[in-house]
Amino acid sequence: MAPRPGWLLGLPLVLALGAGKVPAQPEICKYCPGPAHDTSEVYHYCKQRQELNLTARCCLNKQGTIVGLDLQNCSLKELDPLFAEAHSAIVLDLRANPLLNIPTSAFRNFTELQTLVVPLKLSCPGGNVSWDNITFDGDSYICQGQRSLCNGTVQPAAALCPENAYCVPDGPGLFQCLCTSDFHGYKCLREGSFPLLMFSGILGTTTFCISILLWGTQLRKIKAS
Repeated sequence: MAPRPGWLLGLPLVLALGAGKVPAQPEICKYCPGPAHDTSEVYHYCKQRQELNLTARCCLNKQGTIVGLDLQNCSLKELDPLFAEAHSAIVLDLRANPLLNIPTSAFRNFTELQTLVVPLKLSCPGGNVSWDNITFDGDSYICQGQRSLCNGTVQPAAALCPENAYCVPDGPGLFQCLCTSDFHGYKCLREGSFPLLMFSGILGTTTFCISILLWGTQLRKIKAS
């Protein structure tokens, strides 16, 4: 039997290593020391589902996506920019932190969030209209069942979108207006698809001309010196 090439001999090892590769752990999971508290909503949610795994302060699915994040008792006075890594969270626990204020914009893109625990000094982002149920739990509020402002019964946000746009939820108390497929531009007033080829051509030509001009200017300076 002819000997196998060297690269072929090493293929099983490479495949084995690739199969066992674990997705990188999001940095926000390690923002606070220790594991998730066994009293947190995140802990209970994760333990009830075999397909999920508790890692540091996070509850992750098999793809390494954050499903739950426990940041309780982390001495947080404000939310770190890393907080945006948890936008896929369904359950989020922020109790027992000296948070003075959380802007609603901090929850932009948190469209999957269904259970949020906040310190008693704060309120649920977006207010009562953004949640199905808000309950008092000792030193915290539990906000449950995120509502879409786009189809709300009280002044739906869809009414605020331009005529040629539609409303899309963007987190608790948040929404955005997206142009329909036939419109684009400011307030979706321009009809037709965005002229990408023309825009790219003009931008490329302008960039090339400026580059030639700068090159010629620098060349004259070098000759003059």
